[in-house]
Amino acid sequence: MKGETLLKTADLCDKHSEHLHICTTTFRSFGSIPAFYGPIRTVKVKDDNVLVLQALEDIPAGSVLVVDGEGSRQCALLGDRLAGIAADRKLAGVIIHGCVRDAAQLAQTNVGIFALGTMPKKSAKNGLGERDVPLSFGGITWTPGHFAYADEDGIVVSETALSL
Repeated sequence: MKGETLLKTADLCDKHSEHLHICTTTFRSFGSIPAFYGPIRTVKVKDDNVLVLQALEDIPAGSVLVVDGEGSRQCALLGDRLAGIAADRKLAGVIIHGCVRDAAQLAQTNVGIFALGTMPKKSAKNGLGERDVPLSFGGITWTPGHFAYADEDGIVVSETALSL
C-alpha cells in the first residue's frame, strides 16, 4: 500500500523466494508512485475499458487493480481521468497488461501505474470482459485476494501479505 514502509521486491525475493511468483513481463512505471503493494483485484478485457472504470470505482482502497488487456497495443485502457479516480479512491496501484495514454498527466497522478507502454487511441466502450477472475500473463497467475508488490525491479505476487 502506498505511503507505508517500502517493501523492495529484491528484498522480498531474498527473504521469501519460496513463496513468491515473479512476473517475467517488463512493465514501465507511469504514475508518480514508483513502488506499491496491496491485495489484487482483477479485470480481463480486450480493447475495452468499461470494466476497468467500474472496478476503479468500487474496489477497496489500498487494492492493486490488475488488468489483463491481453497485451494489446491497439488502444489505451487507462488515461488521466481513470488514473485520477484510482488516486482519489486511494488505490495502491494499477498494473495493466496493455497500454495507457496521457503519460505526462499520469506522471503527476498520486498512484502507482505500471503498463506495457503508451497508445493515444481510446478504447471501445462495450462493457465486455470479466471481473474478479484469475488472470495468466507474465509467467504467473494473478489471483484476486493474493498480494502484488511492484517497484523499479519488477513485480512479485504472494498468496499472503509479506513483511521483511
